[in-house]
Amino acid sequence: MKLSDVGLDVVKTPRLVKLIAFAFLSISTIFLFNHFSDSFSYPSLPFPISSSSNVTEAIQTNITSVAAVAPSPPPRPRLKISPPPLPPTVVRTGIIDENGAMSDSFEIGGFDPDSIDELKSATGNSSVEEKESPEVGFQIEKLKLCDKTKIDYIPCLDNEEEIKRLNNTDRGENYERHCPKQSLDCLIPPPDGYKKPIQWPQSRDKIWFNNVPHTRLVEDKGGQNWIRREKDKFVFPGGGTQFIHGADQYLDQISQMIPDITFGSRTRVALDIGCGVASFGAFLMQRNTTTLSVAPKDVHENQIQFALERGVPAMVAVFATRRLLYPSQSFEMIHCSRCRINWTRDDGILLLEVNRMLRAGGYFVWAAQPVYKHEDNLQEQWKEMLDLTNRICWELIKKEGYIAVWRKPLNNSCYVSREAGTKPPLCRPDDDPDDVWYVDMKPCITRLPDNGYGAIVSTWPARLHDPPERLQSIQMDAYISRKEIMKAESRFWLEVVESYVRVFRWKEFKLRNVLDMRAGFGGFAAALNDLGLDCWVMNIVPVSGFNTLPVIYDRGLVGAMHDWCEPFDTYPRTYDLIHAAFLFSVEKKRCNITNIMLEMDRMLRPGGHVYIRDSLSLMDQLQQVAKAIGWTAGVHDTGEGPHASVRILICDKRI
Repeated sequence: MKLSDVGLDVVKTPRLVKLIAFAFLSISTIFLFNHFSDSFSYPSLPFPISSSSNVTEAIQTNITSVAAVAPSPPPRPRLKISPPPLPPTVVRTGIIDENGAMSDSFEIGGFDPDSIDELKSATGNSSVEEKESPEVGFQIEKLKLCDKTKIDYIPCLDNEEEIKRLNNTDRGENYERHCPKQSLDCLIPPPDGYKKPIQWPQSRDKIWFNNVPHTRLVEDKGGQNWIRREKDKFVFPGGGTQFIHGADQYLDQISQMIPDITFGSRTRVALDIGCGVASFGAFLMQRNTTTLSVAPKDVHENQIQFALERGVPAMVAVFATRRLLYPSQSFEMIHCSRCRINWTRDDGILLLEVNRMLRAGGYFVWAAQPVYKHEDNLQEQWKEMLDLTNRICWELIKKEGYIAVWRKPLNNSCYVSREAGTKPPLCRPDDDPDDVWYVDMKPCITRLPDNGYGAIVSTWPARLHDPPERLQSIQMDAYISRKEIMKAESRFWLEVVESYVRVFRWKEFKLRNVLDMRAGFGGFAAALNDLGLDCWVMNIVPVSGFNTLPVIYDRGLVGAMHDWCEPFDTYPRTYDLIHAAFLFSVEKKRCNITNIMLEMDRMLRPGGHVYIRDSLSLMDQLQQVAKAIGWTAGVHDTGEGPHASVRILICDKRI
C-alpha cells in the first residue's frame, strides 16, 4: 500500500473530521472572546488535546498533508481593541428612575443620631475672630448690636432719607418700599424684658407686653374691642371697628349671607386688607381658612407686629402705586372692614388691583359706612362704588346691615360684551398679571385665562396635593413632566421633614410662624401640614427663579414674591423657623451672603431656628457668618450620607 493512500484513508476517518471541526470551533471562540473582551489582557487558551498518541500523530499527518495541497493564508495581525467606555453614572435626584423615566418614588435616608447630641450640647463661641478659609479667603468679625432705635426697624420701609426726597406722597408712596443703599451691618436687639412668645393657640388671645411695647393702638382702638392691656400682657377680645361684638359672630353673619362661601372647603385662602390686629384672620384659622392680613406701616404702625406676635399670617403691604406681591387669582375672598381706602379714586385703580388678585368666582366683602349710612357724601360714595363694580362685571350678591358682598365673574364673557369705550378697558393680552416685583398698578381689567386656569381648583384639603391646571402655565423648562415634578417635590419634602420631626424633635419646638425662603411648589409647607404641625408658612418665591407662586396659592397656601438681595417687608422677630434650601448656591453671584444671613437674623425670633440645606462648598462660609451673628451652629450630613455634596447647617438663636 502506498503511503499516500494511507494518508488519504486517515483523512477520511470520521474521528479526524470531528477533531478538526472541534479545533476550528475553539479557534473561532478564542478570537471572538479576544475581540469583545474588556480592557484586561487575557492569555491565549491552549487547545484541548487528547492523551492518545495515535490521534496526535494522525492530526500532525493530516496538517502536513493539507499544507502540501493548499498553503494557508498569511496570519492576520492581532489588534488590541479597547472596549467601549463605561456609560456615565446617573446622578439621582429622586425624579429620574434607573430607566430614565419620571418617577416620584425614592428613598430619603436617615440622620446619624450621635450627631444630634453634639448639636444640642454646642454652646457657640462668644467671640468670633477673623478667620480665613483656604478655599475662598473668606473672613468675618463678630457682628455688633445696633442701637436701640432700631428695635422695630424694617429697612425698606423706614428709609427716612429716601422718603424725604419723594416729590409726591398723595397716593401713599411714602409707605412703599424704598431700600437703603447701605445694607444693615449690625444685629437688631430685642426690646428690654423680651420673653419667649406665648404659644399658639393661647397667643391668639394674649401676648407679652414687653415683646411689643407699644400702647398707641390701646389708646386709639381700645373702645372698639381691638386690644387692651392687662398687667404684663396685651389682651385681644376679638373685636374690630365694624365687629365690636367679636369676629366669630361677624363670620357667622357672612356665612349666612353667602352659604356658598363655605369656609375651610371652597374658601381656603383669604386676604384681609387694613387688618388692624388681625382678629378677623385669627378667628378664620379655626374655620380652616388661612387669611393673609396686610396693612401699611402708618399711624397704627405696629398693627402687623401685633398680628405676627399673635401667630397670625401677616405682612406689611400697602395699596398705593405698585402691585402687591401676590399673583393673579390668589384669594377666594378679599375682605375690607373700614380699611380707609378710597376704592373709586383714579378710575378705580385700587379696586382693579383687588380684582387682579381675586380668584374667578371669588367674593369681595366690604364693611364700611357708605354701605349703611344715609349721609349725602356717604351715599355718593356708595353710588360711585356701585357704578365701578358694575363696569368691572362684579355682581352684588348681598347687602345686609353694614356688609356688602360682590362676586367676580368666572370668565371674560361679560368684559367683552360691554359697550365699546366702557372704562376701565381690558388689559393688553401681553400683560402678565403675575409679574409683581416693582411693577406699577394698571388701570385696566386683568383678563382671565381663556382655558379657565385658576378659576377651578379642588376643595380643601384635596387641593393641597392635586396638581392644579395653572401648573402648565408656569414659565419653566419642563412641560409634560410638571405634575410628576410637583409630586416628587412633595414626596421628597415629606420624607425630609418627617426625619426632621423625628430626629430633631420639631414637635417640641412648638413652631407657629415659619418662613421658607425658596419655596418651589410649596412642598415644604405641604409636608408640615401633612405631619400635623400647627403652624403657617410664608412661602417666598425668589425673583431669580421660576414664578411658581400661582401654584402655591392654588394648593391653598400663602406666599409672596421677593428678591433676597433686599430686605423683606416684615418686622424683626417674626419667625420661629427659617428654612432655606439651595438658596445661597443660587443667589451667591447676585447677593451678598452675609447680608442675607443678617436679614434672616433680623426676622428670626430669639430662641428660633434656622435650617440651611445647601452645597458642601458653601458650608464653611455660612457657618462662619452664623457664628459671627452669635448663632449656635452645626453642620450635619443629609440622609444621602457623608459623601454627598449637600449638607445641612442647623442654627439656633439664643434668647
